Amino acid sequence: MKPLGARVEAGETCFTVRSPRAEALWLCLFDGERETRHRMVRTAADWTLTLPGDLSGTHYGYRAEGRWAPMEGHWFDPAKLLVDPYAVELDRRFVQSPRLAALGEDTADIVPRAVVPEPNPAGPTEAPRFARGGLIYELNVRAFTMLHPEVPEVLRGTVAALAHPAVLAHLAKLNVTAVELMPIVAWVDERHLPPLGLVNSWGYNPVAMMALDPGLCPGGVEELRRTVAALHDAGIGVLLDLVFNHSGESDIHGGVLSLRGLDDAMYAHAPSGQLINDTGCGNTLDFANPAVRRLTLDTMRHFVERCGIDGFRFDLAPIMARGPGFDPAAPIFAEIARDPVLGDRVLIAEPWDIGPGGYQLGQFPATWLEWNDRFRDDVRRFWKGDTAIGILATRLAGSTDIFGPQSPAEGCRSINFLAAHDGFTLADTVAYEHRHNEANGEDNRDGHGENFSWNNGVEGATEDLTIAQARRRDLEALLGTLFASTGTIMLTAGDEFGRTQYGNNNAYCQDNAIGWIDWEARDKGLEDHVVTLSAARAARRALFERFPEPVVWQTRDGDPMSVEDWERPDADWLGCKSNAGDFGFTIDRATRHVSIAI
Repeated sequence: MKPLGARVEAGETCFTVRSPRAEALWLCLFDGERETRHRMVRTAADWTLTLPGDLSGTHYGYRAEGRWAPMEGHWFDPAKLLVDPYAVELDRRFVQSPRLAALGEDTADIVPRAVVPEPNPAGPTEAPRFARGGLIYELNVRAFTMLHPEVPEVLRGTVAALAHPAVLAHLAKLNVTAVELMPIVAWVDERHLPPLGLVNSWGYNPVAMMALDPGLCPGGVEELRRTVAALHDAGIGVLLDLVFNHSGESDIHGGVLSLRGLDDAMYAHAPSGQLINDTGCGNTLDFANPAVRRLTLDTMRHFVERCGIDGFRFDLAPIMARGPGFDPAAPIFAEIARDPVLGDRVLIAEPWDIGPGGYQLGQFPATWLEWNDRFRDDVRRFWKGDTAIGILATRLAGSTDIFGPQSPAEGCRSINFLAAHDGFTLADTVAYEHRHNEANGEDNRDGHGENFSWNNGVEGATEDLTIAQARRRDLEALLGTLFASTGTIMLTAGDEFGRTQYGNNNAYCQDNAIGWIDWEARDKGLEDHVVTLSAARAARRALFERFPEPVVWQTRDGDPMSVEDWERPDADWLGCKSNAGDFGFTIDRATRHVSIAI
C-alpha cells in the first residue's frame, strides 16, 4: 500500500492523496502567491504524482473536480484549495469564512498550504513513560502559560513553553506522571464564533489531524519533539488529546477544506445521504470505513515515531467503535493492539458521545483507561450531601460496579477526576450553583446544566470560618478524596491552586482572562496541600493501581460497617484499612476532613 501524503525519496518528491470519486485532481504548488497546477494520475482510489528533486519546504495543496451534489455527498469544486489530510505542517492557521462553503468561490488566499516535510526517518520508539495509579495533568497549552510570569513572552502560549524550567519544576513538584495536552493539531473556529468576536481556544474542531497548529507550535514537529524530550528527561510522559470523531468541516452548511472536497465518504451518512451527527458538531467520521481507521493509525504512528508521544486520549471515543452502533469488538481496537508501534501506548477513552447508546463507560478493551465521570459526579454529590456513603466507597475502591474485577495484570482502568476542561473548574464547583456563560454569546444556554455544585459562600461561612476558608475546606476534602482513590487520577491545570473561570463552565471560546490561568492569584496554601497529598501518593503509587483486598470498612467508632451502616442516609463517616496495614483512609463529611494513611 503506497504511503499517503508528500514525501521525499531518492532525489524525488512523491505526492499521493486519496479521492475515490474525483474526476480529476491537481497538485497545486505555491511560490509565494503564485500557484502552479500539476494534473495527477489516478491509481485505484488514490491519485499520485512524482516530481524530480527534493521539494522539502515547498507549499502545496490540492484541487479536485467532480460532481457538486452536497445532499448526495459530492462536494467537488476546483475553486476550493484543499489541505492534504496527511499534511504534517501548515504555513498558517485556519480561518473561518462564508467563502469556504460557496460554490465557485476560490479559497487559495485563505486556506492554509501544507509544507512538504524534510526526509525524517522514524526513530526508535521507547517504552511509554506512564504507570497506572499515577497523576495525569490535563492542560491547555496556550491558557497554561499566557500569564506565567517566569516564562518569556516570546514562548508564552506555545508548546515550547512546556519545556521551560519553571514549568518543569511545577510539574515535578506535583509528582505529575504525564501531561495530557488538549488538542494541538490545526483546527478551525466554529461558524458562529467570528461574528461574536470569539475564537475556539480549546482546539476540539480539527481539520488536519497530523498537522500541528502553527499558533501553538510554530516550530512544528521539531518543537514538539524537543518539548517531549525535555518532559521525558524530567520523568514526565506526554499524552495527546486527539479528536477523530468529527472534523471542523461541520454540517451541510460547513466549509470545504480537506476531506469533504476529496473523500466525503469518510464521514458517516444515513441511507438518505444526510450527515450523521453523533458528535453534536455537525458530522461524524465513519470508522466502518477502513480509510478512516488508516488515517487514525497513521496519525498515531506519526506522533509516536517522530515526536516520542507516550499515548493518546480520544475525544468522544465511542465514535471509533461505531459502524453505526457501538461495538466493543470494533476493528479499530484490534488494529491498534496488534500494531508494532502502537500496541504498548497508553490509550484513554472519553467513553461517551451523543449518538444512540452513546454512554459506554466501562465497555472499552481491558487495556484502555477510561474517564470516569461517575467518580466526578458521585464525589461531588457526596460532599454536597446528596448521596450515600456506600456509593462513595464504591468509587474510592475503583468503581468495580462499572469496570468489573480489577485484573492483576492491568490494574484499575478508571481515570478518576473531579473537574476537566469542560464543566466547572474545581474552585468554581464550591462557589457557583449555576453556570455563568453569558460571555459565550449563547444566552447562557451552552455548557452542562447540572454540575452538582454549590455556593459555600452562602452556607459554609460561620463565625469561625470566612467564605474563603469554607471554600478552601471543601476543596481540600474533594482533593483528599481524589488522592485516596484507587485508579489513575487526573487534575486539570490550575485546579491545584484554585483557578477560576468565574462560573463559566464551557470556556472553549474564551481565549482571554476567563480561560487563561492566573498564576499570580493562585492559592498557595491549597497548592501546598496538593503537593503533600501527591508526594504521599507518589511514594506508594503501586498501592493505587488496584484496590487492596481484603480491607476492613469501619464506622466512626471503629466497628466494622454493617448493612444498616451502609444504607443509612445520614452516615457521614467512613474508614478503610487494609489487613496488611499499608493502606487506609478516613472521610468525615461533618468536618470536611479526609485523612490518608499509606
